[in-house]
Formats: sequence, C-alpha cells, structure tokens
Amino acid sequence: MAKLKSVFICSHCGADSPKWIGKCPECGEWNTYVEEIIANQPAQKREIPGLAKPDARPRLLRDVTLQEEARIDLQDGELNRVLGGGLVKGSLVLIGGEPGIGKSTLVLQTVLRLRDMRILYISGEESAQQLKLRSERLAGGDADNCFILCETNLEQIFVQAQNIQPDLMIVDSIQTVFTERAESSPGSISQVRECSASILKYAKETGTPVLLIGHINKEGNIAGPKVLEHIVDTVLQFEGDRHYMYRIMRSIKNRFGSTSELGIYEMRSDGLREVSNPSELLLTQNHEGLSGVAIAAAIEGVRPFLIETQALVSSAVYGMPQRSATGFDIRRMNMLLAVLEKRAGFKLAQKDVFLNIAGGLKVNDPAMDLSVTAAVLSSSFDMAIERHICMTGEVGLSGEIRPVNRIEQRIQEAEKLGFKRIIIPQMKGLESLHTQIKIHQVRKIEEAFRILFEN
Repeated sequence: MAKLKSVFICSHCGADSPKWIGKCPECGEWNTYVEEIIANQPAQKREIPGLAKPDARPRLLRDVTLQEEARIDLQDGELNRVLGGGLVKGSLVLIGGEPGIGKSTLVLQTVLRLRDMRILYISGEESAQQLKLRSERLAGGDADNCFILCETNLEQIFVQAQNIQPDLMIVDSIQTVFTERAESSPGSISQVRECSASILKYAKETGTPVLLIGHINKEGNIAGPKVLEHIVDTVLQFEGDRHYMYRIMRSIKNRFGSTSELGIYEMRSDGLREVSNPSELLLTQNHEGLSGVAIAAAIEGVRPFLIETQALVSSAVYGMPQRSATGFDIRRMNMLLAVLEKRAGFKLAQKDVFLNIAGGLKVNDPAMDLSVTAAVLSSSFDMAIERHICMTGEVGLSGEIRPVNRIEQRIQEAEKLGFKRIIIPQMKGLESLHTQIKIHQVRKIEEAFRILFEN
C-alpha cells in the first residue's frame, strides 16, 4: 500500500512545500498554498495503461522535416477562426467559462455536425439522458457517430478510448475527472494536474484531438493550478453576460494560431448561432436625436465591426463623483476624462460619468478612445451626434489623435453599413483608397469635436 503524506501546493505555479507558507517563493503570489494528500508510488506504477512509449531519441534540428498541420473543419466558422483555421490533430484545447454560459452547448452542437468522425463524449457532470435531451433540442435528431460515456475515472476513460478509437474526444469537465494515482479528491490541484498531463500524453501519442471543458473561479481565472494552462495547446475563454444574448469566444493561448481572434455567437432556444456580421446586431437603429451615443469602428483580431458607445454625464449628487464603465477599461476612461479637462478645457471633475458598450461586449481596442470622448461630451452638452457619422482613433495624453491599425478595413466596414462620414486620425497613404464615404482626418480632439458639434 502506498504511503500517504500531506503537502502544501501552490495553486498558481504548482510548487510544493512541507508546510503552509503565506508567500510562494517560486512565483511570489500570496495565500495560494492549499493542502493536498498524495501517495508515494514507484515510478513504474505511474505509467498510463495501454499507451506506447514514443521514440524520444534526440535529432538534429536540420533533420526535422516541416509539414503543414492537418486541421479538422469543425463546421463552425467562428470556432474555426478562433482556433486559427480548424482543430489540429493531436492538440489539447481547453474551453473555460462561467457556469451556464453555454460551454457544453457549444461543444455538443459542434460535434453533432461532424457526421464523418467518430466522437467520444465523456461527461462527468450530466447523465446520458440529459445529453440526449440537449442533443434533441440542438440538432433535432440522432447522431450515429457520437458515443456517450458518463465516467470520471481516468483509467476507465482510457480503456474505453482504446476500444472505440475515436477521432475526437471531449471531456466535460476536467475538474470532475480523477485518477487512482493521486489520493486527493476530484477537482484538487494534484488531480487536475495529473489528469490533464495524462490526457495530453494520450492526445500526442495517438494523434487524437481532445477538447477539455473547464470551470472558472470567482476571480475569472480557470479553476485549478496555473500549470493546466501551460500543459494544453490552446486556451479559449467563452464569456458574456447571461442577461444578454451574445457570447464571445476569445483565444488566450494558441500554439497553432493567433491569440487576437474573436468569435461572436447569439444564444437562442435551439442553441448558439454564429454571428457573421456583428455590426448590424450591435448597432441600434433608433438612436437618432439621442445624446450620449457615438459609433466607433473597432477591430478585434482581423475582424472589423462597428459598435455603439453610450455615455451618461450628470451632476454629482454626492461629494465624490462616480465613475462607472461596462465593457471598457475604467482606468482608461478616467485617463480620457483627465485629457478632456486638461487639454480641451471641459469641466467634468464634478460630474458623474457612466459608460456602456452596447451588447454586453468587452472591447480592448485603443481606437475606441475617440468615440468614448465624443459620447461623454454629447451627453454633457445634451447634443446628439449625427447618426450617419462614425469615428476611430486613439487619444494621447496631450490631446492628439494617434493613428490606428487596419484603417482601410474600418473605413470599408463603415461604408458597407451605410455611414456617410467617418473621423479618423491624420494618416498617409489613403489617397489611393476608392470609397464613397467622406473621410475627415483630424490631429487633435478639438478638431474632431468641431466636426461633430459645430453644425
């Protein structure tokens, strides 16, 4: 029988200590050590049953041959885009998100479309009957290529995987899976680390892509040790407000593609629908005559879209003015308010300022600065901005409008949606751009405000 002992493991970096300490000496994080019960076992008992050992002989770098990674088309344009063109064979993908946000729904409706692949869906949270009901709601029919396994024991999972030989395996969720090689309870740091490392070994040796579904903690990070995100090849964050219909898929880590891509879905009663043109859904058509609304031409990854920025400025009721931002960095909003007061002469120190990005999205594009300042001033003066004008530009600390990337795509997206004018930073090389939209190039925020409010 293996000897049991108690150790303390850092949930951030995985370092262990025989006793509890407040600050981790490896990563410097505070209060991250948790107690785990582990068993000392011989090395030969820690092998994964039934897996062949790979050829680990060293090779010269010049002898390594390059070949294009074969990708699997998931029949989902948004998911393919975020993954970098499809799912790579032998890769390990982790999808994280809040409870009830739609992770299992997204994965199940995706695998039900793959009719020519043998799929093994491992569920540690739901029964087979629950998955059957969900599949009927999503697809409306049966899939003769999808096997359901309600199991949480890792050794049994590998036995069934060897019998079925799937082309794609899904584990829902990694926090419910446990291995007999670790004595702690499922979901603990050692269990998540051991199980994810074993699944990675299985994926690499058999060439089977594996999708892991993971929970997140109250801080918004994926539950379990930080080493989990280091083990997997791709980390996808599925986010959104459950009170809104839109869901966003972001790539946090991707060894096979860019991490700046964005996928947008719309939650419906029959599942998640891809939003191919988010600009038409994110723009309301009835804001004409309303103050505090400005349209920004933003870009996430390589995808341009126009989004509505809403602001409300009112006199401070209490002694300390309130500052609130939804979908936008509040520290950057405070910086923009300071620029307006110092450089442009607008007195906002005794005003409450509330900012909202329509649709429940979180946008990090610096080109949103100009629309944020325009919406704030529009609400402060109670003057509406013309509905057929949009803007893009980064605002510097001296009040200048700094150039932004992919300006041609932003202009073309605005023209496609019927906008007549666009305000952009002063840039070169736009003379050859053939477009019907009127372009206003500005250098300072005063010039932009003059175009917007001096009609």
